Amino acid sequence: MKASTLSFQAAICFVIVGMIWGLIMAISGDHSAMPAHAHLNLLGWVSLFLFGIYYRLRPSLEHGKGALTQAWLWIVGTIIQAIGVGLVHTGHDVGEPFAAGGSLVVLLAMLLFAWLVFQGERADARLSPASAAAE
Repeated sequence: MKASTLSFQAAICFVIVGMIWGLIMAISGDHSAMPAHAHLNLLGWVSLFLFGIYYRLRPSLEHGKGALTQAWLWIVGTIIQAIGVGLVHTGHDVGEPFAAGGSLVVLLAMLLFAWLVFQGERADARLSPASAAAE
């Protein structure tokens, strides 16, 4: 599977779960888990979809193991973090380690993405010195 495809499909799943979660909060009148809902939508929907666009624009990256690893780390970290934040904000201190652990996994995934972006840009500059000079 390509990293862009994984990112797009996971983003759609996250936004559907996030929207259903939002509806449940609205119907119940209990918005205590709103920070977790926001994390899920921002990390799961917005960020993953943006990763997918970047990878689709960079075919040399999206077919590599680094991009797939980054996307999977982001997905797993987002799930763990959203559960942890949800537990914390609904009064369950047991969620703290999950929120912290998920945050660290997401940070690791972002550092990997940054490395992939910088490496990709450097490779492009080496391949096309004339276009790099024009920028």
